[in-house]
Amino acid sequence: MSDLIAELRDATVGYHRGTPVLKGVTLRIAPGESVGLIGETGSGKTTIARSLLGLTRVLAGEVAVDGRDLARLRGRSLRAFRREGVVQYVFQDPLRSLDPDIPVGDSVAEGLDVRGRLERSDRATRIADALHAVGLDPALAARRPGDISGGQRQRIALARALILEPRLLILDEPVSALDAANRVHVLDLLRLSAGERGFAQLFISHDLGSVAGVTDRIAVVYRGRIVEDGPTAQVLTRPQHPYTRLLVESAPTLDAAGADRAHRARLRAEIAEHSAA
Repeated sequence: MSDLIAELRDATVGYHRGTPVLKGVTLRIAPGESVGLIGETGSGKTTIARSLLGLTRVLAGEVAVDGRDLARLRGRSLRAFRREGVVQYVFQDPLRSLDPDIPVGDSVAEGLDVRGRLERSDRATRIADALHAVGLDPALAARRPGDISGGQRQRIALARALILEPRLLILDEPVSALDAANRVHVLDLLRLSAGERGFAQLFISHDLGSVAGVTDRIAVVYRGRIVEDGPTAQVLTRPQHPYTRLLVESAPTLDAAGADRAHRARLRAEIAEHSAA
């Protein structure tokens, strides 16, 4: 584990009732690496992310982050792990992490406040630096989420995560709700920030095309299992699993071959065969 920031090793994971959602999943993320996690709704992508936050039950195997086996953390030790901010999560909808009733500066500093009190001047400086790092005027700290644009809110959500200096940033469809200009801007910010700070990124998406230009590797999730995992270029150009091939050929910007409906039907039949095996 010393050369990894996060690892699921043959992990079977569920929630409180114990029914497995992930079955025998292995996923490794190295420091500074950018990994895409692709699959349809309900495939298990979010459960993988929640596992790395210590929010699931590990029924078998191992889930480790920053050298710690999360299955062994309980109560105070688990709360301490979360307060450290080693893993941070950026939602598709930034309003899920921004309280509409308080200034955005207070939302950005929330993780710092949980860790312990800072001098007012130090706290204000950290907030201003975090906003500046994502290309925003620090004066926005005094405004409320409803008074700023969607693109600004997403960058504020990013500042809220980065202020804790995480080692792993989980991004759940972070640009899908943005227009083209803001989408490019946020992705550029993520590339720049990751390069400067060295944190790893886990991009969650249902769309291969959306992560093609920002990831080193892609892992494809289907029905609670990772069915393919490899370098981004290899997965996009030489997909091995029929479900991955279907995703590639369904992405307009990636479908150079123009696969027809009959071919896609054959792929779906192959997927069914793999699932039954």
